[in-house]
Amino acid sequence: MIKKLLFLNLCLLPVLALRAQTINPQFSGTSIAQPQPFLFTLNTLNPAARGWSLNYSGGYGQRTVTPLGYDGVDQNLSVKGYLGNQFTLVASMGVGFGNNGRINSLQQAEVLRDFIGGNSVEGVRVGASLGFRREFNSDKVALSRIAAAFENLKWKLGANVRFEKAFDKNRDNLDVISSIGIHRQISGQLFGGLEAIGQDIEGFWQTDEAEGGARVLIGPSLNYTPPASRFSFTLCGGPIIYATRSVTTLNEFAVRDLPSNNGFTMKFNVGFRL
Repeated sequence: MIKKLLFLNLCLLPVLALRAQTINPQFSGTSIAQPQPFLFTLNTLNPAARGWSLNYSGGYGQRTVTPLGYDGVDQNLSVKGYLGNQFTLVASMGVGFGNNGRINSLQQAEVLRDFIGGNSVEGVRVGASLGFRREFNSDKVALSRIAAAFENLKWKLGANVRFEKAFDKNRDNLDVISSIGIHRQISGQLFGGLEAIGQDIEGFWQTDEAEGGARVLIGPSLNYTPPASRFSFTLCGGPIIYATRSVTTLNEFAVRDLPSNNGFTMKFNVGFRL
């Protein structure tokens, strides 16, 4: 546990070493300045959000391997910030409280960079990332993603395609996970829309997919940033449906956003801009 706390403290050191850049007063304190509008879709930071933030998220599901790959309640604490030159750092530590009484944790760090856009508060951004994760059972996973986003004062759109390689012979050679989120302004800084995630989508063409098959979630999503506040709140949930079934038994330690059976899940996030 001491090593895990040390990892989290090391991830927080850049927050103390780097200061947020000055942003356009037109967007300061608005919803466009928040660092993470979606739950399943990770975005790079636009210039209005180029500070540092802490995010606390949790989830609950029925008949589920929870969003941290655990059968029980999950929690996650992450730090996200701008490193300069269009680089974004995201580091997190998760804790799973199993229904069988087990308590385990995982750690993940990822660096993203915009290659298209990223210099304007509004508009399109497209980037890519490299990262690494230590899972509950100490499995090591290398990951990469393509991330796209579009933001203005009325719309928020995000999309990810994530590739994961677990260094374990009982896992898939390559896992593919995709997600998309769409928010439209409802009133003031309250946004609503949909978020969808396709998990282990290689199950559409691999009958021996090692994590149980392809799963899909499509559900409503709400996002709210109180006026002139450093806080932001996001809520998303919905049914989870198996699109395919694999003949291979599910690896219970694989970190997956969606459950192992048809069911229901709910996730929330509370963000705080430092």
